[in-house]
Amino acid sequence: MNKTDDATRAETVGSLLRDDAVVRAARRGSPGDAAVLNDAAIDAIRLQEDIGLDVITDGEVRRTSWAQTPRFLDCFVATAGRGALNWRGATQGRSGIPATEPSAPGGRPAGYPAVVGRVKTARRTGDMTDDYAFLARYARTRTKFTMPAPSYHRRYWSEQHSRAVYDSCEEYLTEIRDYLREVADKLVSLGCDYIQLDAPNYGSLCDPDTREAMAADGRDPDAELAFDADLDSSLLRGLSGVTSALHVCRGNGPGGAWHSAGGYGAISGALFGKLEFSRLLLEYDSDRAGTFAPLADVRDGTVVVLGLLTTKSDAVENEGDVAARIAEATRYKPLSELALSTQCGFASVPIANPVTPAVQRAKLEMVVRLARRTWPG
Repeated sequence: MNKTDDATRAETVGSLLRDDAVVRAARRGSPGDAAVLNDAAIDAIRLQEDIGLDVITDGEVRRTSWAQTPRFLDCFVATAGRGALNWRGATQGRSGIPATEPSAPGGRPAGYPAVVGRVKTARRTGDMTDDYAFLARYARTRTKFTMPAPSYHRRYWSEQHSRAVYDSCEEYLTEIRDYLREVADKLVSLGCDYIQLDAPNYGSLCDPDTREAMAADGRDPDAELAFDADLDSSLLRGLSGVTSALHVCRGNGPGGAWHSAGGYGAISGALFGKLEFSRLLLEYDSDRAGTFAPLADVRDGTVVVLGLLTTKSDAVENEGDVAARIAEATRYKPLSELALSTQCGFASVPIANPVTPAVQRAKLEMVVRLARRTWPG
């Protein structure tokens, strides 16, 4: 495990709302759009600092998707007819949609990427750490960088398209891990002391429908879980002075959609004790996540960041109810090993969640108020 982090109690997961002009600029990514994106990042930084969060991001305003690897390596090709996820719960009539990263011009679905070349020999099409360098330059408080966990990249594996260059998915994932370690090492050289991996693949394994579909395809969910836990832990292993975090996402798609039902108990026994991270960010904003009992499976010393305020709805939570849920969680994890955040980002994809900027601010302010009250000093 890396740096123990007991002082960071109030945080956000990653992305913040962006207006249409910023989304268009991020999609184009042209030199002429740099000023728009720089201003948006500075606005996101100042918003979080004004609210008083303990650690901040750049709002992920430059991203067209939270998972950026296909943007920076040319070994992925968007492939039609694959990668559909079981999206549900959208409030903007967008349920059942396929995943759409990357997008064609104008945001039209271009098919989900498949890995068709070797990662270790791929041509780099940019530097993933550039966003962090800008954040570090302008931030006055602690900063973090978010990137997809190596295990998430299973979703880019295609038995039809990837076998031509790899003997196994695990061989490919190991090369992804090695590439992301290069990114992590450069982040540390830039002064980053908090790196968060995002892993919605684990959230999917909570869902019995997903597990059934995997078994029907001849996959072994438990064997994949064991490999992935060690793979993800190894990425940040040995980075001295760095807070290592893993966010288990349950799906944060267009219009507030989600794709994973079922409580964490389906994976906690096999997974939580094997994750070598300083912090584990878990989404607990709906009944789909189940009870807090799986927190007992988390390693001693690992701080669990409770994602209790939803980013999927414009309704502002009752502060007393959130405080009561924190108290309930202490039945399974000491208060000294808990923290608070929103459930996920507010805009993991260009079609943001149905939340207004005023409500976004209100939710983040509530995170800070409750954190100061619950963990004084």
